[in-house]
Formats: sequence, C-alpha cells, structure tokens
Amino acid sequence: MNRKTLVLPAVVGLLAPVLAACGGSGSGSGTDDAIVVGTTDRFTASKAAPAPLDPAYAYDVGLWNILRQTVQTLMILPKGDGDPVPEAAERCGFTDSGNERYACTLRQGLKFANGDPVTAADVKYSIDRARAIKADTGVAGLLSTIDTVETQGDREVVFHLNTADATFPYKLSTPVAGIVDPKDYEKDKLRAGFQVDGSGPYTMKAEVKNDEMVQAVFTKNPHYKGSLQLNNDKVEIRSFADADAMDAALNKGDIDVMTRTMTPEQIQKLSTAADGDVDLVEMPGLEIRYLAFNTNAPTVKNKAVRQAMAQLVNRSELVSKVYGSQAEPLYSLVPATITGHSNSFFNTYGDPSVAKAKSLLEGAGVSTPVKLTLHYTTDHYGAATQREFEVLQQQLNASGLFDVDIQGTPWTQFRPAQQKGEYDVYGMGWFPDFPDADNFIAPFLDKDNFLSSPYTNDEIRNHLIPQSRRQADRLSASSSLTKIQDTVADDVPVLPLWQGKQYVAARDDITGTAYTLNSTSSLQLWELGRGVSG
Repeated sequence: MNRKTLVLPAVVGLLAPVLAACGGSGSGSGTDDAIVVGTTDRFTASKAAPAPLDPAYAYDVGLWNILRQTVQTLMILPKGDGDPVPEAAERCGFTDSGNERYACTLRQGLKFANGDPVTAADVKYSIDRARAIKADTGVAGLLSTIDTVETQGDREVVFHLNTADATFPYKLSTPVAGIVDPKDYEKDKLRAGFQVDGSGPYTMKAEVKNDEMVQAVFTKNPHYKGSLQLNNDKVEIRSFADADAMDAALNKGDIDVMTRTMTPEQIQKLSTAADGDVDLVEMPGLEIRYLAFNTNAPTVKNKAVRQAMAQLVNRSELVSKVYGSQAEPLYSLVPATITGHSNSFFNTYGDPSVAKAKSLLEGAGVSTPVKLTLHYTTDHYGAATQREFEVLQQQLNASGLFDVDIQGTPWTQFRPAQQKGEYDVYGMGWFPDFPDADNFIAPFLDKDNFLSSPYTNDEIRNHLIPQSRRQADRLSASSSLTKIQDTVADDVPVLPLWQGKQYVAARDDITGTAYTLNSTSSLQLWELGRGVSG
C-alpha cells in the first residue's frame, strides 16, 4: 500500500462528526497479538510527583491517555467528536432550566475490573476525593462548579452546581471525574506509583524501570459495560526516548503505530513518500503553543514589556521555519476552529513592528535592551521545541529592544520549577480537556489555574467566565468570550503562538487509525484493529 496523508474535515464550532476512516472500522484482530503503539511521552514518578496516574492528580495529555483506557467516566466524547454521550452512565442531563442541577443514572450491572459493583456512592466518593485532595496540578479546577454531590439509591447521582455551567457534561468526560474503587484509592491520599484500576475498557499492567513506566499493556476488561466497541483484545504502549528511536521501531516492525510526538521532518517524509507499508493519517487538532509570564517577576511585571513582545513575535515566520504546513499562526488562546474564537492579538497588535514595540517600551519608561531568559522543556512537546525557541530568540533580539537567552530543561524539572514561579517567561503547550472555548480560558485565568499564575482579573473570573458558562448555545457565549480574549491581548499574561495538526503513522495492516486520536489528542486505543495489508 502506498503511504498517504488522509486529511479529515476541519473542526468547526463544537466539531462536526468526522466521517472518513482509514482502512475501515476494523472488526478486531481475533488473535492474542497485541497492537503496539509508540509514543515519546514519558511517564515518571518522582518525589515531586509520586502519583502520576492517580485521576485526582494527573493533568497531562500523556497521563490522561493511560487513564482513558482504564478509568471509566460518566460521559465520554463520541467517536467523531461532538457533544458528550453517556459512558458509565445510562443517561445524564440537566434537570432544571438554569443548568445548575445535573443528574446521571448508572448503567445496570456496572462493575469494576475486579468484579466489584460500581455504585452511585463510588461516583460520589471519586468526585469528592478529587475535589478534596485538590492536587497542585490544578486538575481539580475542572470540578470547581460543583457544590455538592448527592446519591439516590445505588444508581442515581445528582450534581448540584454552585453556578450555571453548560460545559459540565464535558467535564464529566475527563479523567479527573473517573470512577475509582474506594478499596484501591484512599480518601485523602494520592495513590503512588503506576497502578491503575477502574471499570474502563481495559486493565493495565505497567513495566517500570528506574521510576519510569516504559511500557503499559492494556488487556480487554471482561467486566466492561459502556458505550465503546473494542476492536482488539490487547494493546501495548511503549515509551521511546525520542522520535528517531520510535520511527526506527516502526520501520523495523517492532511497533505498529506511531503517535505523538513525531518531528516535522518525519511527518514531511511520510507525507511525500510514494510507496511503502506505512500510512500517515493527518487529523485536525486543537493543540496550542504559547508563552506564559510570571507577571510578578520584575523583568516582565511591567505590562509594556509583555505587550512589546506581543508586538514583535512573527508567528508566520515561526511556523514557516519550524513546522511548515503542520501548524498555523494563532492570535488567541482559543483556536480558530472553536466557537467563540476571536483574533484578539492580531486585532490589537497587527503585523510585527519594531517601531510600535519601541514606542510601547519608551512610553512606559522601560530601559532597553530588556534582558530575559525564555525557558522551554526539552522532552515534552517534541524535538522541534528547541528550534522554535531559537527562532523566538532571534526575532526578539533582532529588534534591538531585547537581550534574550534561552534555556531548555527536562519536563520532570521544568514543570515543578514553573509551578513554583521560578521562570519569568516560559513556553507551554495545551491539549484541551474538551473542545469548548471555556477550556482554553478557565485553566489559564480562573482561580487555582493549572499554571499557578499570579495574574488575576476580577471581571474575567467573577463575571465573564460565569456568564459564558450560562449559555447552553455556545454561540450565544461569544460576546463574553470575546471580551475575555481582548483583555488577554491587552494584559498579555500569556502570548499564543500557534495551533497544530495531529498525526498518526501506522503499518498498513492496522485499521481504525483515523479515530485513534480525537480532537483533544486523546488516544482511543479501542478503535485499533488488525486487518490485511496490501
């Protein structure tokens, strides 16, 4: 089979269902041969993060991709994206006109993988546990609109919200709302290590070396009851040190599928190859990349410094030099394909201009050149990150207004340092928890945000975010969302850079690859099957 690039339909509004598929939907391998998936995601337990796979702690796309296979949620995003549908629940819905009371009925006969029944009390325990632990990753912020959780019998769960929240069904589809067994997860303590237990489609066994999970084996859960159809009996995820090692394993046949993160060069090579036994699938994505600021740091506390950087960064050049057609310039935290997006940064700053940046700094009495260090992680967002920061450094220094150094740090050190406020300016990526504008705003700007950012704006937190969540019709929330984005463009607590596409490479006997990743970059391993190459 020839290598090919399959471009799925663009994401529009709240994401129309994707109709295309690569190699068919698959009917399951029918054998004991595991489908092996490669990733460069690293899964590490450390003193700072001893419980990477606890649903009450994990807040990272790689970790969530482990949890989504094993820990069941009440709701789930459907195969082709769109509004969430019941998963552990038989049905869910708002029971009032104000979007403040949400009720779910569990499926009949739901069980954990060990055979224990799943009850409404377990759901309440799991949600209350995550809220009470309130891990420093900020993941509990997804549950911040819950006031109380009530049970009615063994199958009824009622969520009483402290404010209207039309996005709540999406939040119940995220792993922080995963249902755990009280026998395995203590009420007020995180579960250290790499054990995961739940009622999801698979059970998981980890291979760990030097406090790092290098392989995870997922085996079909015989007790699973939910909305998913499994096209395989076993899948393995193997973690590679870099994209080159992962690519070599695919070419040798040691793995069947290659996911994040491939290099731009690998994607380009696969997309233009004339023949071979590996297919490349391109899908729309909602990944964004941005610079974030410690707005209390002396170097960037003056808003004019941040505004000047926003005035100088040339996104088109950055994307062209580093990512080519695999990314697009982004002028807001909210991607261009999501309802409520506004090009606020372009509307505020227009094209890059040294003269305008100089005027901003002079008007605020800032001496130039401004000395800064841009920090980035060397191993979390792919090998191209270093080149990206080299281009940013060149752009800022070429203006004569900045004297910028760059410094790369492994993620296990980078993330704790960032959370502690040790970096003045740093690069981050965001893979959304769910495909709604709220999830590109609240995690950065609301109370207890995952960046631990000192930036606060009372109008955004107390009025605009709650106002936007009242609108079940998300188009009706656009006015509030636009005001938020315009305020961010003026204050620049974050500086959006680009929005990326996503890719999967697979040997041509693997089916279901078009649905391996959804728009939020969530792995859907159950979609993979083994067919016939040709």
